[in-house]
Amino acid sequence: MSTACCAVVVLAFEPAWLALSRPERGQWAAGIAEITARHAKVKLSWFDSDALGNGYTDFVLCHFDNLLDYHFLWEELRDTELFSRPYVRIVKVLPGIERGYEAYENRP
Repeated sequence: MSTACCAVVVLAFEPAWLALSRPERGQWAAGIAEITARHAKVKLSWFDSDALGNGYTDFVLCHFDNLLDYHFLWEELRDTELFSRPYVRIVKVLPGIERGYEAYENRP
């Protein structure tokens, strides 16, 4: 039985990010798109929540079947200046297994 997994990665973009021009931010976004394209087994949806968040500015919804695929994507992302400068920090990660209770109940 294959079980789909999901993680909500809560992010906070730092003032240094906002100090960049919009074209500079666009260059970063293009670089992130290249990285995520190399990890196509993880489906990403990016959400902007500046006006709604409390202590965070964005979140990423990640769908994957293999935890290592997800891990390798974030290892590569965290190796960029985006995280080391830092322009952004991970506030929280909320992982989950789709219908995990059913997988538990149907185990051999």
